[in-house]
Amino acid sequence: MKPGDVLFLARKPDGHILFIVTPDESTIRNQLLWLFGLDEQIGMKFESQEIGDGNDAELDFAARYILDELGIEPEEKEADKLDGLIEKFGLKFPSTAVLSGLARASLPGVNAADDPDEALLLWMEREEQLFRRLERRIVAERIARGFTLDDGADVDGFIAFSLSVQNRRKSRAGAALENHIAAAFEANRIRFAHGVETENRNRPDFLFPGQVEYQDTAFPAARLTMLGSKSTAKDRWRQVLSEAARIERKHLLTLEPGVSENQTDEMRAKLLQLVVPRRLHQTYRLTQQSWLIDFAAFILVVSDRQ
Repeated sequence: MKPGDVLFLARKPDGHILFIVTPDESTIRNQLLWLFGLDEQIGMKFESQEIGDGNDAELDFAARYILDELGIEPEEKEADKLDGLIEKFGLKFPSTAVLSGLARASLPGVNAADDPDEALLLWMEREEQLFRRLERRIVAERIARGFTLDDGADVDGFIAFSLSVQNRRKSRAGAALENHIAAAFEANRIRFAHGVETENRNRPDFLFPGQVEYQDTAFPAARLTMLGSKSTAKDRWRQVLSEAARIERKHLLTLEPGVSENQTDEMRAKLLQLVVPRRLHQTYRLTQQSWLIDFAAFILVVSDRQ
């Protein structure tokens, strides 16, 4: 620990204690302050918060995201329903497009034309639930078969399998987000191109109104828009800055709650506008919230330019 770091002590219902140290002004610090309902300005004192008796936070997308960062997997209340949805896949992962489509189809009451912000979060949360239930089955079956060789334990095989699980989680989350963003654009009748090349082999996630207009030098640059998509911003947000040279002010949609103020200040200086689903705005500081825009506001921007 260093001066300025924050220590969180959280007692779980089974009596175990989580001992979490976070750097001052870091994203994870902001996320934990929000999760536990603590004062943003902690100061040089201890603060405590009793969780329960009606003041426990709803286990929504933001809370699940933070718990996952801590390596904590919450219990799934709709386990039986989810198992019924993934039964047809057996012990194989379907493509991300198929799983994304199933997630949307399983929520028929969600309409991205009416509320794109809420639709995006609900679709992502449902797909994450489906993926984790299927992953649990597949991983459990593989572990049951064991990791052994003729001359002993297959350590390399176990490590490779573990890494593949982690890498699959990360890559599928990003692909799922792009799938659901595209579905929301289609529901709102937005013209866009997905993953097309601009210059220097760069491929922004979404280009508006399309590649033909972008490559037409006579088409006004003021009517062009690009959107990067990253489930977690972290340091990878800088990749977006070079993806469309004709567009000065770029946009990045992320689902990461409570991104640090240092990072959002740098984004503003680099003319990168952060797009965050409306429900996640509460995880940011008040000084940041006035600058953030939600998904619906972004859709309105590109709609006006078309």
